[in-house]
Amino acid sequence: MHDDRSLVEARLKRVLDERIRPAVHPESVPLDVAVWHAPGEPVPVAEGLAAGTEPIEVGARWGAPWGTSWFRVTGTVPESWAGRTVEALLDLGFDENMPGFQCEGLVYRPDGTPVKGLNPRNQWVRVGAPVAGGEEVRLHIEAASNPVILDYHPFLPTRLGDKETAGSEPQYTLTRMDLAVFDETVWQLVIDLEVLGELMAELPADSARRYDIVRAVERALDAVDLQDVGGTAARARQELAGVLAAPAVPSAHRISAVGHAHIDSAWLWPLRETVRKVARTTSNMTALIEDEPEFVFAMSQAQQWAWVKEHRPEVWARVKKAVAEGRFVPAGGMWVESDTNMPGSEAMARQFVHGKRFFLDEFGIENDEAWLPDTFGFAAGLPQIIKAAGSKWLLTQKISWSQTNKFPHHTFHWEGIDGTRIFTHFPPVDTYNCAMKGSEIAHAARNFKDKGRARHSLAPTGWGDGGGGTTREMVAKAARLRDLEGSARVVWETPEAFFEKAQAEYPDAPVWVGELYLELHRATLTSQAQTKQGNRRSEHLLREAELWAATAAVRTGFPYPYEELDRIWKTVLLHQFHDILPGSSIAWVHREARATYARLAGELNGIIDAAQQALAGAGGTELVFNAAPHARAGVPAGGAGAPAAEGATALSAREAGGFTLDNGLLRVEIDADGLVVSAYDIDADRESLAPGRAANLLQIHPDFPNMWDAWDVDEFYRNTVTDLTEADAVTAGEDGVSVRVVRSFGVSKVTQVLSLPPGERRLVVDTEVDWHETEKFLKLAFPLDVHAERYASETQFGHVYRPTHTNTSWEAAKFEACNHRFVHLAEPGWGVAVVNDSTYGHDVTRTVRTDGDGGTTTTVRVSLLRAPRFPDPETDQGIHRFRHALVPGAAIGDAVREGWRINLPERRVEGAGEVAPLVTVDDDAVVVTAVKLADDGSGDVVVRFHEAHGGRARATLTAGFEVADVTVTDLLERPLPDAAAPDRDGARIAVRLRPFELVTLRLRRG
Repeated sequence: MHDDRSLVEARLKRVLDERIRPAVHPESVPLDVAVWHAPGEPVPVAEGLAAGTEPIEVGARWGAPWGTSWFRVTGTVPESWAGRTVEALLDLGFDENMPGFQCEGLVYRPDGTPVKGLNPRNQWVRVGAPVAGGEEVRLHIEAASNPVILDYHPFLPTRLGDKETAGSEPQYTLTRMDLAVFDETVWQLVIDLEVLGELMAELPADSARRYDIVRAVERALDAVDLQDVGGTAARARQELAGVLAAPAVPSAHRISAVGHAHIDSAWLWPLRETVRKVARTTSNMTALIEDEPEFVFAMSQAQQWAWVKEHRPEVWARVKKAVAEGRFVPAGGMWVESDTNMPGSEAMARQFVHGKRFFLDEFGIENDEAWLPDTFGFAAGLPQIIKAAGSKWLLTQKISWSQTNKFPHHTFHWEGIDGTRIFTHFPPVDTYNCAMKGSEIAHAARNFKDKGRARHSLAPTGWGDGGGGTTREMVAKAARLRDLEGSARVVWETPEAFFEKAQAEYPDAPVWVGELYLELHRATLTSQAQTKQGNRRSEHLLREAELWAATAAVRTGFPYPYEELDRIWKTVLLHQFHDILPGSSIAWVHREARATYARLAGELNGIIDAAQQALAGAGGTELVFNAAPHARAGVPAGGAGAPAAEGATALSAREAGGFTLDNGLLRVEIDADGLVVSAYDIDADRESLAPGRAANLLQIHPDFPNMWDAWDVDEFYRNTVTDLTEADAVTAGEDGVSVRVVRSFGVSKVTQVLSLPPGERRLVVDTEVDWHETEKFLKLAFPLDVHAERYASETQFGHVYRPTHTNTSWEAAKFEACNHRFVHLAEPGWGVAVVNDSTYGHDVTRTVRTDGDGGTTTTVRVSLLRAPRFPDPETDQGIHRFRHALVPGAAIGDAVREGWRINLPERRVEGAGEVAPLVTVDDDAVVVTAVKLADDGSGDVVVRFHEAHGGRARATLTAGFEVADVTVTDLLERPLPDAAAPDRDGARIAVRLRPFELVTLRLRRG
């Protein structure tokens, strides 16, 4: 037989495109349209409905960037359509290839009841099924003219990313506003042909099944009268019934489809627009749930649920009903789908505390899964945080984006730094916007790495980012794929149902130890420096506010600010979303973030000041409040007192130019160019810097990645580097014991102050950059005379080790990585730490010196600033201030201590006398990350701590108040059922910790 597959396939495409799809709506009449353009920000629904309108014609331009237009569409159903199904087709000017990245709308009835969203792939509104004929139709559309930021030529700089620079030019053309007959039979024929055509293309060319489908499709196309598609569609469907009824083979892959709409809480739109995107999507999904009895939809991010509750109560009522039916499922148990690399220990914990508590309070639902499909890599401390929150599973998809290495598993156990293991799944469909295409389903089955041991995977199904979620077409395709020969089996299930099946069939899944590093989007550790600084400083201000407010509440009856802290935490957590904190959102988002962080800092400083005044009392003694978890200058951790004198620092001029700083512990030589040419550890009699190399070296690289400007730094950036060695001036600082260095380069300027605090083994580098470069990458280098095959980077509740070498492609791919407050590298008995107050990105490289002593130079470089032009063309322009410190002779414990110290500067308050800590720990390896009052208002004191050095610890935690009872709890402050009560003697509590183990204690006051 001749092979005519290509002929049939080409015929199918043309007939579908030009005859059958247009016949889904065979008759139509135009609607009358009028519009009101809201003059500023979005208005309440009632105001939009009541506003006066002016006529507008199809074909007219509308919609200034970030504007809102209220369309009123009216019409009458023709009498001749009686008994038929009628829909309104409302095309605002959509490009079907851009769901989620264009204009969108929410349709209301005249009484304000939301109907459903309008999106590029979802332009219909059901009017009646069937209609009587003669009905009056009146609908209102709240239409958002969000501009296209990521266009067909992506990553071009644009001013559309901020309403202040976007202009007023209309963005869209009103394309269609009609009433139309909906032919259900023709629509079902379209789905039949799409499913079979897509399946056919994925089958082997020589398979009998493929030819069965070819012949069935050919017969169906022969049965269609192209001049009477509606009249012959049923006959065509009969020709396909046999191939659609053939069951899947017993070994077919199983796919759990989960209705999904991944909505970035801010990205190429501002936060306020996400509120409306969520409302449109939830309106769509509750409507689809009512129409499709098997469909299940899952939505993560408690913040987005809270927005619906607050801003769209009518939608919220429908959501609550669907949740009660088990069809609309809260997922993930986090406040937002946050970045997980950069949030600090407590912030990562609070993502789960606030997310899970919202779902528990609103619905009584406990989330067992963390749901993070789009997050840019996963820190190694996350597994025990998930477990400590009472969850046990993780889903993500993003690791499939890695550029260099293919991850070896789709289902596995992920082991964190403390040994906690979390059952984890990467959907092999390789998208979190699955549309039920045959190519996607076939890819999931072929791609699944665990074949032969497991056969279940998950497919998050639906358009995200305001694309409207799952469509009726996707549901219809899934119905045909439930049991279809040649395809994987597809069934709608909740995330919980999937994970239970997957874990039951694969209890001995392989183990991956350590971070889940994404080999892409590495520059998100540096972009938008002020957003990152705002996050870091907010985290530490929250620590201080809780600590001092709790201490003052117990000691003086100070009113603990429960509501204020709850609100502020939620705002900080929101801004840890995986496009805000990583710096990959539009200018509008980051402009607002800077203002938000400044406002929160004012509020938190107000709480801190009030609590400290209550603790200090009236008096004239200068007290130093120490919020760090380690004593300093004689002031205990979490207490206040007069600091002890710690010696002095001497500054002297060098004969060759420059200065020497000496405090008896370190001697630092700064040359005439302001470079550190020696950092000598006096006690160890050892030089820290590599011979012939200078530290405090600013280096600048060209930075123009192949894609994803704000997200990516490609490895080739290292090929070209300029050392900024020339100084405008090197002078003694105003205090007489520091060195001030000024450099100019390009159109930018750097001012640095180098100092040695008395009695401390650390060189502090304060850097101010007036940055006006474009597409450049600024680094600060410390070349160290240390032979080390690995180094430590702080992560949540501990640290992770990374290699300094590039033996394998996995190691070479980690050329830019994340740290929190420190990196540390060491030889046995001696090490060096580099600590920071607000940066995350860094790189560590090593080379063996071929001349001289043949030793090893290991260079730590801190990433300071970038200047990408997309999506914010003014990224990081302006003044930035950073603080770093080089700590020679540092053990890992010193790195931990100095990292906290640089982020929690002392506060000086006049008062009556010393303030004893609320809790103390007698082992510096046990770091207290939170002291607070219990969230339930009981007055119980909650203390969270972990082992921070990577070893075992025995310690005594002592409360500075009478303790009636001690309970080991999870992060939500609920008793752990299997945890034994710790040994205690009154207020003294004995604790034993494994390496990096995290513990939360709840202390009931006597």
